[in-house]
Amino acid sequence: RKVCARFVELCRDIGLLATASVAIDGSKFKAVNNRDRNFTRAKMERRRAQLEESVARYLSQLDTADRQEPTEALATKVTRLTEKLTKLKEEMGKLAVYEKQMLASPDQQISLTDPDSRSMATSGRGSGVVGYNVQVAVDTEHHLIVTHEVTNSGSDRAQLANMAKQAVLKTETLEAVADRGYFNSPEILACHEAGITVTLPKPLTSGAKADGRFGKQDFAYLPEEDAYRCPAGERLSYRYTNEEDGKVLRRYWTTACQSCSLKT
Repeated sequence: RKVCARFVELCRDIGLLATASVAIDGSKFKAVNNRDRNFTRAKMERRRAQLEESVARYLSQLDTADRQEPTEALATKVTRLTEKLTKLKEEMGKLAVYEKQMLASPDQQISLTDPDSRSMATSGRGSGVVGYNVQVAVDTEHHLIVTHEVTNSGSDRAQLANMAKQAVLKTETLEAVADRGYFNSPEILACHEAGITVTLPKPLTSGAKADGRFGKQDFAYLPEEDAYRCPAGERLSYRYTNEEDGKVLRRYWTTACQSCSLKT
């Protein structure tokens, strides 16, 4: 951190950080922790199911052996199966200990080699990494690192305000850009209250477009009337306000939908 701070001071002294504008993004860095040495609730359940299936298979093979005529080869096979069962039971005992530790963890996840690392999804489908999410803010002109933060949160959703506030370049205002992975209303509000202007795309969380329906972005807000205009030109009046998941929602609708020419 001290090296980074001195680097920023040097860049500022020679005029390389003149623009009060930064870009923020995160990168997944792999930890020295094998994926098999990381446990989540889902992994625990899968591993336990595999062990129980193996135990049931070996017990079935022992039952079959008991019904056969004893031979030297059969005795060797029984010994081998018994050893495998013993190892499986030891592994199930270890798994129970890991599960207890995992459930006691705040995010219900443990890594045995590097305790601070976490299992995180990456951009490749079905892929993931046990590691860290390193947040970086760079100035938009020269792309020099202004600040960085090592986190073990797999999502960028709660990182925007923290990184933007750290990136303030001794100016009264700051502009920050980020991708849609950072879109979070409380984070954007926190930036606004700190005098930071953020620009980022809003994620399409609704399945409306995929279903062939109109999405929220197809409705135009009319501030003078506090109403919305739908794609068919109808006016959606304000009806009431309610709260869901800590967010205040204002409800608007029209009664003209039943006879709408665009209803299909």
